[in-house]
Amino acid sequence: MTHDFRIVIPARHASTRLPGKPLLDIVGKPMIQHVIERALASRAVEVVVATDDQRIVDACSGLGATAMLTAETHRSGTDRLAEVVERLGWRDDSIVVNLQGDEPCLPATLIDQVAANLARLGNVGMATLAVPIHDSRMLFDPHVVKVVTDAAGFALYFSRAPIPWQRDTFLHDQPPELPASACCLRHIGLYAYRVALLRCFVSWTPAPLELAESLEQLRVLWHGERIHVGIATEEPGHGVDTADDLVQAAARLGIR
Repeated sequence: MTHDFRIVIPARHASTRLPGKPLLDIVGKPMIQHVIERALASRAVEVVVATDDQRIVDACSGLGATAMLTAETHRSGTDRLAEVVERLGWRDDSIVVNLQGDEPCLPATLIDQVAANLARLGNVGMATLAVPIHDSRMLFDPHVVKVVTDAAGFALYFSRAPIPWQRDTFLHDQPPELPASACCLRHIGLYAYRVALLRCFVSWTPAPLELAESLEQLRVLWHGERIHVGIATEEPGHGVDTADDLVQAAARLGIR
């Protein structure tokens, strides 16, 4: 069974590490164009770019997505997403995927996967994806978000710390390879929401755990809601946060 879903792409011009990031060139196209192309290759019935800058709106012209100028005061992409939802009047039971504007390499199949996972879970308001971690350097990297789930695939916790902690293996040293039994997962920052939960999310104040880890999805767990975590059917590609990431994304997209 299929379920219609929409995509909102938050795209902020005032990035701290890479100012003007959505407009940076990757193999002859602005990054935002690559992200829109990923979105349009999915089964979404509508794609909206939500931005804080008219230059990004202009860059989206003729690319097949609606570009919407949103408030400059939003603290996060989720807040920008919620503004779009309210302005367009989407219903509480609608599904919306938050596709980050700095994910030019993310396969469209993963967008479809996260939306389909949420659609089949009628009493759940949020879904996301993860991939197995095999490299201990990634597990111990605080820039890589890890997630632990229960037996049914629902998130127990997200952290920048190495979780689950392998007590006997990690007690004295960081091993070069993880034990086969480690079951460590890297979180992919791709979310599907039911609009009803999204409306609740932006009305809640930031949670203590969220502030400690700088991970806003912890606000959902703090308030007792569930997040389903699917195992991605393919590698998610490379997001762009730094100049080095931009080079890696260009290398990947240049061979398509």
